[in-house]
Amino acid sequence: MAKYRRVVLKLSGESLAGDQGFGINPEVVEDIAVQVKAVREHGLDVAVVVGGGNIWRGLSGSAKGMDRAQADYMGMMATVMNALALQDALEKMDVDTRVQTAIEMRQVAELYIRRKAIRHMEKGRVVIFGAGTGNPYFSTDTTAALRAAEIEADVILMAKKGTDGIYDADPNKNPQAKKYKELKYIDILNQGLHVMDSTATSLCMDNRIQLVVFNIDPHENILKAALGEDIGTTVGG
Repeated sequence: MAKYRRVVLKLSGESLAGDQGFGINPEVVEDIAVQVKAVREHGLDVAVVVGGGNIWRGLSGSAKGMDRAQADYMGMMATVMNALALQDALEKMDVDTRVQTAIEMRQVAELYIRRKAIRHMEKGRVVIFGAGTGNPYFSTDTTAALRAAEIEADVILMAKKGTDGIYDADPNKNPQAKKYKELKYIDILNQGLHVMDSTATSLCMDNRIQLVVFNIDPHENILKAALGEDIGTTVGG
């Protein structure tokens, strides 16, 4: 029996770029779609939140003098491009998919409506959330936490590129870094661990949303995480 009933998969923009580091790699997107399809075939409701860092980062633009709100809106547009790419890959595999965006763009996607998103999942469709929360100054990590709370998801599956969980230091810089198997959200805040921003962390903590942080690189890790297998780091409390 599956551990979860409804999951939110959080994908960074970088995870869609693959080793090229930028843009959208069709082979990588196809591999992710294969895994999402497998999760759906196990009977789980699936929603996906995608980042846009492979195309544009609002913070980077702001750091170089661009108006922060304007830069963030550009980042939201980047997430929609990623959402459409994933939708295309899924639908080529006969997986019914809907893209819902927090900013209205009716020619390419539905406007996000909570009840409609839930109904899509109840009908077996994968729902992909684009354009973040629709507001500048909020990350797609916060979007994942917000959407998970709204659609009453059991867990957020946070797929990281090149990192197999949460460590007390950067394992790429410190070979002695210790990996956590389990954590509480208050530990993340108190220790300043760079898992997600403090807004997203607090939102998950306040709404008792479980989080699993795992490495997206090995094939089938998305499915393993969705089925509750012991990979990565689990956060709760």
